[in-house]
Amino acid sequence: MPKVVDPGARRREVAEAVFRVVRRDGLEQASLRNVAAEAGLAIGSVRHYFGGQADIMISAMRYFAERARERLRARAGRLSAPDPAAPDAEHVATMEALFAGLLPMDRERREEAEVWLAFTVGARTRPDLCAVATELYDETRSAAELVLAAAARVGILRPGLDVAAEAARVHALIDGLTLHAVLPPWRVGPSHLAAALRRHVLEITTVPADRLPPPLA
Repeated sequence: MPKVVDPGARRREVAEAVFRVVRRDGLEQASLRNVAAEAGLAIGSVRHYFGGQADIMISAMRYFAERARERLRARAGRLSAPDPAAPDAEHVATMEALFAGLLPMDRERREEAEVWLAFTVGARTRPDLCAVATELYDETRSAAELVLAAAARVGILRPGLDVAAEAARVHALIDGLTLHAVLPPWRVGPSHLAAALRRHVLEITTVPADRLPPPLA
């Protein structure tokens, strides 16, 4: 009997191979042939699911974007549907954890960030990648705004804070810290990321620092 292949599993397998190739060799080396070899597949098997190099890159980035969404969803309920009896410090800690989920504070997120950077820089000169790079950019901004809007509803943001403007600042903070973490000279580690995020969270919320748990490192 012919082997039954799960298309979703095969796409995930190829996405993981794309990430390994891009991290090790750069975006330009993520050809169908190289990705197939990395995945241990015949090139025809990869072509069966993907139209070309741009298609496998786009599919891989969307797959890993979904992983980031899952991290946010795992915590978002505690802020979007909060326990009314929970203290404000708990809501602030939840907001901080949601933003921390977008920073390269562990190996998995660091690897994702390295490939995100390669993909985004490549999209600058590749129209076939530009649309999905813009999609990922907009999604990060939207996520920041949704988190801040939820924080405003539970009353932990400073009075008069403009949620849309603050979402732009948080987005810039996340991108800037990510660049410092994944580019030479690699001096920004998880503790630096956590400390920088904590300073920003204290700036925009009404809860004193001594009521919060230690920064997420």
